[in-house]
Amino acid sequence: MTAPTASGRLLSVLAAFDHEHPALCLTDISRRAGLSLTTTHRLAGALTEWGALERDDSGVYHVGLRLWELAALAPRGLALRQIALPYLEDLYEATHENVQLAVRDGRDVVYTEWLSGRSAVGVHIRVGARWPLHATGVGLALLAHGGTELQDAYCAGDLASFTPYTITDPARLRRVLAEVRRSGVAVSDRQVTEDALSVAAPVRGADGTVTAAVSVVVPYADAQVPVLVPAVRLAARGISRALGWQP
Repeated sequence: MTAPTASGRLLSVLAAFDHEHPALCLTDISRRAGLSLTTTHRLAGALTEWGALERDDSGVYHVGLRLWELAALAPRGLALRQIALPYLEDLYEATHENVQLAVRDGRDVVYTEWLSGRSAVGVHIRVGARWPLHATGVGLALLAHGGTELQDAYCAGDLASFTPYTITDPARLRRVLAEVRRSGVAVSDRQVTEDALSVAAPVRGADGTVTAAVSVVVPYADAQVPVLVPAVRLAARGISRALGWQP
């Protein structure tokens, strides 16, 4: 087995942190990164000095603000969020339901913004959360416009199931993706939780490529898809125009 490189060891320390583990002691970092305690101590010290990690008075490490500063430079991160936010707010005001903005990263959808009201349906979503593409409205919208190579590879892989309604059959997924391309919207029906439905639409960049997706998530029992579709389309089109897309 090839020994990990110095950069690989540094990245494994950072990868030890996630939404379920936002604060870790040195021993936990060592265990999750698969590194010796001595190596972990040295790398954590270097990352803390640079600002990628922060260490509190009890010796527990957290992700540092330096990484947030770098992440803000990502064109699909904070910059996209700032452009999209006025349209997301309009969509929220029109529906008073959960509104989401997401981008694709490999086989996952990553949420970059989320607006929610007190009375909106509960969702397992937060900024930075990941879900498989096939299980969410925004994921279906992104996958449908991701090209045949991506779709072939995705359908050949594992389709994780979260509820009895999650799409797990590749042939059915291909039919759903074709319908998304035809209609311009994606509907994810109780795929993640059995009480929620989402309607999503693709967001295009200046060159016409789909770079993100916007959605609204509503209680399944009260879902009025024909009413939601125009509002979601309008928000997606507004963000696309703000990004420079000319229909």
